[in-house]
Amino acid sequence: MHDLDLADLTWRKSSRSVGQGACVEMAICVDRTLVRDSKNPSGPVLVFRQGSVTTFLRALKQVCPERE
Repeated sequence: MHDLDLADLTWRKSSRSVGQGACVEMAICVDRTLVRDSKNPSGPVLVFRQGSVTTFLRALKQVCPERE
């Protein structure tokens, strides 16, 4: 993961992002899903192993059901 150039990835904005600046972007890279803040593309990136992003999103829906 250290040698990966994040600028070379194809990032897409979440369809759930809203217009008030609360946007996330995702990129798929081999067996990983990467997530970043669209306002800070050079900032930190969450890296999920294949399949674990789904588990993460399910947990978020339990904590914040109003955002579903």
